[in-house]
Amino acid sequence: MEKINAIAKELKKGKVIVCPTDTLYGLIVDATNKKAVDKVFKIKKRPKSKAIAVFIKNIKEAKRLAFVDREQEEFLKKVWPGKLTVILKRKQNCDLAKNLFAGKKVIGLRVSSSKLVNQLVKEINRPLTTTSANISGKPGSTRIKDVLEQFRGQKLQPDLIINVGNLPKSKPSAVIDLTIFPPKVLRK
Repeated sequence: MEKINAIAKELKKGKVIVCPTDTLYGLIVDATNKKAVDKVFKIKKRPKSKAIAVFIKNIKEAKRLAFVDREQEEFLKKVWPGKLTVILKRKQNCDLAKNLFAGKKVIGLRVSSSKLVNQLVKEINRPLTTTSANISGKPGSTRIKDVLEQFRGQKLQPDLIINVGNLPKSKPSAVIDLTIFPPKVLRK
């Protein structure tokens, strides 16, 4: 728990952290911190036109940030926690950094099945970004060596790396758009 507290303190300071997730290594920051979110875009060299999804604690938090109807809620109860990001219509008054959304009126949300990610979300009591730890356009990875290699020599670097070795082989989370009917799978 001491390590979780130390990592959470760094997140609250706006630090960008390479963190193992239930899929790939990811870049996580406090999703309410505009400067930290900007830094993720810069480190990844990600176009500002591409939104970044967020890890949240639970469905209650999803309902605070986005419009969730009864059918959507029942679906989320079946798939979360898990390796699925859902796209929902976001509430305009949510307290997340506006630069996450790329000007769109939707938000990508995920409740991870990673114990570490969930502990961090609970400890800082704020959503965290969920984006793979890679340079935009290059593949995300479960292998720490690949992650470190992508950032080697880059002007901007993550502030902290949580190295737990190689993760089990996995693909990025699936993405489904629940703002349309029938829902559309955007990434399997």
